[in-house]
Amino acid sequence: MTFPHPLSRTDVRDVDRRAIDEYGMSGLVLMENAGRGCTDVLCQLGCRGPVTIVCGKGNNAGDGFVIARHLDLRNVSVRVILLGAAADLRGDAAANYAILARSGLAMVDHSGQFDEAAFDAQLAGAQWIVDALLGTGSTGAPRPPFDAAIRQINAAHAKRLAVDLPSGLDCDTGEPADTTVRADHTCTFVASKIGFNNPNASAYVGKVHVLDIGAPRRLVEEIAGS
Repeated sequence: MTFPHPLSRTDVRDVDRRAIDEYGMSGLVLMENAGRGCTDVLCQLGCRGPVTIVCGKGNNAGDGFVIARHLDLRNVSVRVILLGAAADLRGDAAANYAILARSGLAMVDHSGQFDEAAFDAQLAGAQWIVDALLGTGSTGAPRPPFDAAIRQINAAHAKRLAVDLPSGLDCDTGEPADTTVRADHTCTFVASKIGFNNPNASAYVGKVHVLDIGAPRRLVEEIAGS
């Protein structure tokens, strides 16, 4: 189920907050649905691997951890690259990192010192790169080392899928920063985002897939119509 009205950055926060506080939903369930939905899209697009998932330190990274787990369950070769320190993860993202860390999947930590040559080598050979760096709450230009990582992601010979929105693209204005992921596909959650209507965003979002993560219809319609 998709909703006709796009959401703003504030709307996205309200959907999550109210789903948890008013409807008693678990944030882990919402994140699980988001990550599994992205995995479904990747597989529908013919993803056979290898897949490299590049994660920051917010809930977007948590979605990336879920995607990695579900790809592994489908026997797709996957590697996770951390640009945010694991110690900085909080809440549901930290919980999904802990699950992944116990699962024995390949993870590379670039949070201490970013090595561009090593990062480039780790992207090489991937069929797909998943951008799980920055989410809808991010504003302004990506900071180091995210900016350098984004340039290398864009230069890699792989298809790119963005989680919720391409890192570097503003959720509300649709204006790209100087360094913004150019996705072939974007899996966005609950509803499209206001910024996607900006013609300047089209070169970055690619084909947009709106994924249901289980938030109640009444809640989303209230927020989208307010």
